[in-house]
Amino acid sequence: MNRIKQKLQEDKKLLSIYFSAGFPTLNDTVTIIQDLEKNGVDFIEIGLPFSDPLADGPTIQESSTIALKNGMTTEILFNQLKDIRKTVNIPLIIMGYFNPMLQYGVDAFCATCAEIGIDGLIIPDLPLDVYEREYKATFEKYGLLNIFLITPQTGDDRIQQIDAASDGFIYMVSSAGVTGSQSGFGNTQEDYFSRIEKMKLKNPQVVGFGIKDAETFKQATKSTKGAIIGSAFIKHLHKEGVKGIADFVKTIR
Repeated sequence: MNRIKQKLQEDKKLLSIYFSAGFPTLNDTVTIIQDLEKNGVDFIEIGLPFSDPLADGPTIQESSTIALKNGMTTEILFNQLKDIRKTVNIPLIIMGYFNPMLQYGVDAFCATCAEIGIDGLIIPDLPLDVYEREYKATFEKYGLLNIFLITPQTGDDRIQQIDAASDGFIYMVSSAGVTGSQSGFGNTQEDYFSRIEKMKLKNPQVVGFGIKDAETFKQATKSTKGAIIGSAFIKHLHKEGVKGIADFVKTIR
């Protein structure tokens, strides 16, 4: 069974951490992944840096820019991760924009992910209909889950379509803003969380955008399976470096 599906069966709220590969320094990627697992994180989203990250706020954009300046490329990331399954067991997801995957070759990209032991992909700018028409068979051939995003503005019919096309979890964007732009959740988010919960979707939901501490993690997971932290972790990495990972995770749970 896919590691993501296995993890989703566990009877607890799941914590995912996102970071930009190649940040703070080019060769920190593996150390960050290993330390996150050692400190109890449930799965990890490895950001593939891109020069035009539409959904990312200033913090992640800056980390992505630094990673690119450090020399990070798709090829280098794959080379860094080639032995990752010798030391890491939790689910690993690559999150990035479609252009670098297209440049690499979608089949070759997916094949390499499967060889390394990547469990899924999050591609915010790959439309559902294009995925289903052109790439679903490739993802399934290599055992990769495609994780789709929904927002408070996503209509019920569209959410049902995404739920039907999904086979892992749904990435529930907490707001219409970019990453790192939220400071807690208000009534709008609470109503949104409640609306999705009442839909009784077949796939569990994991909330992203706006989670930065124990309080927001608890809020986000009250009616969902888990939450994703990106910008707050990257800020911590920027300030403390990789040595501060254990301290950061302790502030969440």
